[in-house]
Amino acid sequence: MVKSSASSSIAALALGSLAVLSQGCASIGPGGSANASGKPNILFILADDLGYGDLGCYGQKTIQTPNIDRLAAKGIRFTQFYAGAPVCAPSRNVLMTGQDTGHTQIRGNAKIDLRPEDITVAQVVHDAGYATGMFGKWGLGSEGSLGTPTKKGFDAFFGYVDQSHAHNYYPTFLVNNDTRVPLRNVVPNEGKYGTGEASVKLDYSDDLIMDHALKFLDDHKSGPFCMYLTSTLPHANDEAKTNGSEIPSYGIYANENWPDTEKGYAAMITRLDDDVGRLLKKLDELGVANNTLVIFSSDNGAQQEGGHLASFFNSSGPLRGIKRDVYEGGIRDPFIAYWPGHTPVGAVSTHPAYFGDWMETVAEITGGKAPQNLDSQSFLPTLLGHPENQPPDKFIYWEFYENGSSQALLLTSTWSADSGSTTSAIGPAAVNWKIVRIPMLTGPIQLYDLNTDIGETHDVAAQHPDIVARARAIMDKEHVPSPLWPVPGQSN
Repeated sequence: MVKSSASSSIAALALGSLAVLSQGCASIGPGGSANASGKPNILFILADDLGYGDLGCYGQKTIQTPNIDRLAAKGIRFTQFYAGAPVCAPSRNVLMTGQDTGHTQIRGNAKIDLRPEDITVAQVVHDAGYATGMFGKWGLGSEGSLGTPTKKGFDAFFGYVDQSHAHNYYPTFLVNNDTRVPLRNVVPNEGKYGTGEASVKLDYSDDLIMDHALKFLDDHKSGPFCMYLTSTLPHANDEAKTNGSEIPSYGIYANENWPDTEKGYAAMITRLDDDVGRLLKKLDELGVANNTLVIFSSDNGAQQEGGHLASFFNSSGPLRGIKRDVYEGGIRDPFIAYWPGHTPVGAVSTHPAYFGDWMETVAEITGGKAPQNLDSQSFLPTLLGHPENQPPDKFIYWEFYENGSSQALLLTSTWSADSGSTTSAIGPAAVNWKIVRIPMLTGPIQLYDLNTDIGETHDVAAQHPDIVARARAIMDKEHVPSPLWPVPGQSN
């Protein structure tokens, strides 16, 4: 089901506010000059397998993330923002196309390519006049296919095309646009896609990816630009077994009395934080910080791979589950937005949104044209500090094909179980029902009230048969069978 769109009056208000703020940017001085188009730049930073509780601003007490914490303090921090899926490829597909996993081409971590008809955020903003660059991990199309970054709207790309290749932080090659660039690392018994554990470790991929990202900012400082930085930190190198936290140095954690893998995990997150600091400093140096919307998020919940235990740093915080779960810990992620003069300072938003909503949001911000019939709704009013004008999504939907399969649903607006109608009421009394069904289509339905039970510990399905019936009907309708994704144990 397509998400509800804002009424014409709400959309006009949001766009009117954006127009006024953009006009203000036109007179910004040397500390943050606007580009000639008057359009804001966009920097979207996506971490890999970073848990909801891995950042100081989300409650982390041990791992140091000062730059990201300052970003949250200056901008708006969302406390109920969701990834597109509990693993990377489908989650990134949702982010790039504005379709939920009941409709996407890529619904799991398989070697499947985006199709020509799959329009991405990059294509939308490119058509709106933006220079587009992507640096890091793609995972939505194989080398030589029509699903690579340069075929899906990015002018420049450097990093990993294949998601399995991205496990290896010391690979023998990376990809520049569509050409492999050899590196000095040596990987014995290298896998088909460049996987493995290096025996000679000289070129750390994050260093090279950041060099290209910073150069892109230098080259496009006149704007407008849209940069998508998809760091591989702190994903584990799965092929390295229990030594998966690959990092050149444990840094400030070197002398901690922890297992080496946990020192590495903490160091990877602090290194990610350092990268964010470098990017923010570069925006300042180029004089474009005040006209740049910076987004920081993660692709799914906390990982427990490569010898790392998610419980060691309480990476899921108060949430149940981790990566590969459709419980909150697998899909609820950090989401921070900072746009000087636009986002409210030090704000915390409880507005429920998800990756699919980025398509409509970025289209409004850039003046681009999003495709029709998406599972996407703009959250621009919330970004601009006007949550009272933000219509809630009717629902957010997920499906997942690993571990026997599962579905999840979030009912986020006030609705009548009798009529199935929705209203735009939000606030403390707003509905916040979470539904989980394992396995997909046939399993018993679990129901949780996230307003009182964020840890999903009390299944109240038996007390609310009307909500269960409504949820079952939505999930059945949202699942559109795909020959690429047969439901385990069932005929599609």
